[in-house]
Amino acid sequence: MSAPQNSPLILAIPSKGRLKEQVEAWLADAGLPVSATTGGRGYTARIAALPRVEVRLLSASDIAGALESGEVHLGVTGEDLLRERIADLESRVMLLRALGVGRADLIVAVPKSWLDVETMADLEEVAHMHLVRTGRRLRVATKYIGQTRTFFAGHGIADYRIVESGGATEGAPASGAAEIIVDITTTGATLAANHLKILSDGVILKSQAQLAASLAADWDDERLAVIRQMLGLVEARARAKGSVMLVWPAERDEAARTALAELVARGARPRANGLLLAEGELLAAQSLLAGAGIGPVAATRPEHLFEPVSAAAESLASRLTVGN
Repeated sequence: MSAPQNSPLILAIPSKGRLKEQVEAWLADAGLPVSATTGGRGYTARIAALPRVEVRLLSASDIAGALESGEVHLGVTGEDLLRERIADLESRVMLLRALGVGRADLIVAVPKSWLDVETMADLEEVAHMHLVRTGRRLRVATKYIGQTRTFFAGHGIADYRIVESGGATEGAPASGAAEIIVDITTTGATLAANHLKILSDGVILKSQAQLAASLAADWDDERLAVIRQMLGLVEARARAKGSVMLVWPAERDEAARTALAELVARGARPRANGLLLAEGELLAAQSLLAGAGIGPVAATRPEHLFEPVSAAAESLASRLTVGN
């Protein structure tokens, strides 16, 4: 069913904490600053550059649920929460873009005193021995029940039981509530403080904040046009960050192109009296141009680099039934 004309596209972003700050900074850097509509404690906001977008401020966990149900069209939250909350993620939600913020690893950790336990295979052996010796299954403290079960099954581990964690998971082994943990970590400092170590093959997910689209939401052509605009801007900003534009005197254009032919063959893109290239190639280009006696050469970093089409937006459009 199509939505009423001019209905907004609803974007959910975190309502508090470090992730909220990071997501708003990411949007602002792309040219999409968020401003509150109902004061600092409100739960809605706006993006002036995208007037047809309604921004809702929700908890990171609630964003995952709203994407699953189709209550919002777009949301930004951690991939760990998306995969934990939504069992069949790929059929309900499409990950459009990783933000590069909110990084954390979902890991399996055991006490450092378990000197002979370094891998999941070692853990499988210990779990079986623990059951034989005590008649009890090894306890795993975690908030990430679904991902723990899937990961352990993939490693053939069955002799365990989950203790759902309601507090600081990393303290469970020290308190006697569990033998091992599955939890999120960023630096590993808290694990070390609790005398825990990560198994060498015990990284379940390298998570970060993701811009995701709900496949269950009410999409129409107008909303798809908005997401094409939004992703086009975001992607253009990301391209620009790794790029440099060189410009040289017009009368030396032919000589400059000859000097830089090897960089063009590696992917640099010629422009009128200039070249767009990856930042890592800047010194090589300067050396080649200097060797050919070409100058002065100006190097600038563009704010945005647009392409005609956003591959992510078109991939989303191909998965939706719009206009029926």
